[in-house]
Amino acid sequence: MKVSTFTYLFSVAVITLSSCSNNVDATDESVYVNVVEAVNADRLGTHSFTGKTKAAEEANVAFRVSGPISSIRVKVGDRVSKGQVIAEMDNRDYQVQLNATQAEYDQVKADAERVIALYKEGNTTSQNYDKARYGLQRITQKLENHKNQLADTKLRTPISGYVKEKLHEAGETVGAGMPVLTISGGVGLEVEIYMSAQDYARRDKFTSYYCQFDLYGDEKFPLKIVSVSSEANVSQLYTVRLRIDGEYDTKKITAGMSTMVYAAEEEEDHGVVNLPTSAILSKNGKTSVFVYNAQNGVVNQHDVEVLDLNRDGSVNLKGLKKGTKIVSTGVHHLVDGAKVKPLAPKTSTNVGGLL
Repeated sequence: MKVSTFTYLFSVAVITLSSCSNNVDATDESVYVNVVEAVNADRLGTHSFTGKTKAAEEANVAFRVSGPISSIRVKVGDRVSKGQVIAEMDNRDYQVQLNATQAEYDQVKADAERVIALYKEGNTTSQNYDKARYGLQRITQKLENHKNQLADTKLRTPISGYVKEKLHEAGETVGAGMPVLTISGGVGLEVEIYMSAQDYARRDKFTSYYCQFDLYGDEKFPLKIVSVSSEANVSQLYTVRLRIDGEYDTKKITAGMSTMVYAAEEEEDHGVVNLPTSAILSKNGKTSVFVYNAQNGVVNQHDVEVLDLNRDGSVNLKGLKKGTKIVSTGVHHLVDGAKVKPLAPKTSTNVGGLL
């Protein structure tokens, strides 16, 4: 009795499952397919360049006078403010020079004032007056020059930022204009890249730029052009400077980091589109694709003319407009008017496209 009851229940379950399975197959006749959009075949896509970040401003700071360095007040990495004294030169010779010029100035000035007073009273000639006046002008300029030279023995940073590099040490003698320290500063960071002559000639077609860092994965940081050199270097490359346009973590992205820069090129439309080869159906001497209609979920067979086969496995063809939705898989199992359902695009959380 127990055995027959179990057998009966098992038979009912099998019949029920079979009935449910048949109902699913009967109600859902759509075929699942991948759908892509036709893109312009003339589109060159994204160009990539290796770049390096650098401060928006950078200054090689040098004394305007020659002599031995007596002290350097900063070290590499120190923050500095515009106008801050960062190094000093032994100023003894310049102080002695100024003292001598000051004494000479005092004497010439006293003599000139006496001659000018006599001239006003009519007791000397205009020639003596002009000589005294020009002599006073010369010694005044000489005195100002020697005051400036003494002041220039103190080296001040022209920008705010941080000390990037120290090129000389205290005790070394340097010439006027010889860089002593490199200061990086300014607001924000720039990225410097080098373009080939071919890319340089097409730069007007580049519509936008962005960069990516390994630290941030796929995150994109928009860039804006600051300057483009008009002359190639010895390697026949053109220097392009771009500014990071937007917010970023200044503690993680700093000057001197390597980055990849990408330039998007403007599309051109000559009536030629690009599709993967898997979307092409060749049958009975005709070449066609299946155009997907999103409104009714139906595909229609559409004849095309294949022009080129590309190295990446795609084809260039005529007979379609950019943006047309095309079935890219399983085309040999479709017929004109078939109902289909597009598969969901793969995401970072849909590993292997299983969901």
